[in-house]
Amino acid sequence: MDKAKREQLEARGWKVGTVAEFLELTPEESALIEIKLALSRKLRQRRQQHMTQTELAEKIQSSQPRIAKAENGDRSVSIELLLRAMLATGATPQDIGHAIAEVAVPTTPRAAS
Repeated sequence: MDKAKREQLEARGWKVGTVAEFLELTPEESALIEIKLALSRKLRQRRQQHMTQTELAEKIQSSQPRIAKAENGDRSVSIELLLRAMLATGATPQDIGHAIAEVAVPTTPRAAS
């Protein structure tokens, strides 16, 4: 949202914030969501290059609708399924690490020791 739009809304009494603020997510919860979404996007890209959803589902002993949910970031899909599916497309652990590393996650202030 651009600055002028934000100022107009705030001048009219609207509170403007992020989705994480609205949902009262911790930085860790926000990071987990962003990581799962990044893995979902990368899975779709890789899978489209190598196979159909049905072929991937057969390869990891799952179902095509489950693969579709994984690619669409459905919250019911586990990180384990995302990782198994990524590996089944030929991704290496390094590829997975790069997908995660590209995520912009909020940092949690460290407690003083």
